[in-house]
Amino acid sequence: MTTSATSNPDQTAEPGEARETQVIAIYGKGGIGKSFTLANLSYMMAQQGKRVLLIGCDPKSDTTSLLFGGRSTPTIIETSAKKKAAGEEVDISDVCFKRDGVFAMELGGPEVGRGCGGRGIIHGFELLEKLGFHDWGFDYVLLDFLGDVVCGGFGLPIARDMCQKVIVVGSNDLQSLYVANNVCSAVDYFRRMGGNVGVAGLVVNKDDGTGEAKAFAGQVGIPVLASIPADDDIRRKSANYEIIGYPGGPWGPLFEQLGLAAAEAAPVLPAPLEHEGLLDLFKGEDVGRGVELQPATMADMCGGVAPQRKSLEVVYEDA
Repeated sequence: MTTSATSNPDQTAEPGEARETQVIAIYGKGGIGKSFTLANLSYMMAQQGKRVLLIGCDPKSDTTSLLFGGRSTPTIIETSAKKKAAGEEVDISDVCFKRDGVFAMELGGPEVGRGCGGRGIIHGFELLEKLGFHDWGFDYVLLDFLGDVVCGGFGLPIARDMCQKVIVVGSNDLQSLYVANNVCSAVDYFRRMGGNVGVAGLVVNKDDGTGEAKAFAGQVGIPVLASIPADDDIRRKSANYEIIGYPGGPWGPLFEQLGLAAAEAAPVLPAPLEHEGLLDLFKGEDVGRGVELQPATMADMCGGVAPQRKSLEVVYEDA
């Protein structure tokens, strides 16, 4: 498979013909709805005749749960360890599963407190290469990445140009936009270091209409690809592991538009905000503005009177 940032989304390769693959990495705060967005986006793309591979790159290994109706899948790292212990090789059928045209797998990660999640991601991609990742023929490869941590492993697609573009999922809250801004900062840094990855845009999830996420996108210079409303029907169906991004469904047009936008949006260089600029997106009472910083004294720290520190006296002997 060859990669391209400008693939024609309506062009389908003939059997045996090399495909130009768009590799898109999706980042966002934990719990913001990346997996929900990706499961429905990948499903819609597949129903439109595209060959789509969804790869979960989060140690929680929950990217594919919605796609498979709540069922978990064996992870690549876990399966590799078991096969190695048994003296066997990993086969693609051990780790990749499909539903209605969507192919999906989980990289996995170490157990809690027993390793480095970022290093696990690097190891996972090394295993993918052994499985022939670069020979596969997909129109789109969607990578679901955790965005909360500042870790080189989770920034691998950006640092090594493993994807053409990044999509950020956020909402109208400070925490998710803080993470989105960090992702934009990473893209900006690696572009200045000679990289080629850009940001395709922002997906606003659980949009309550207050507008902070849209304002953020405007200030950093990236488009809003879609706004998924904070709707009770979406919440309930997501909690029940139901796909809503299917043709003819009430939410179908939303994900059809997102699929088109994700495919066609050009990767751009963002202009990340300084921390104060990020806070300025929100009203003063929401972020504690108007509070002055009062420097603490040693007396404050000691609960009263600060102890006198003995000075170091230097005594010179007579020559």
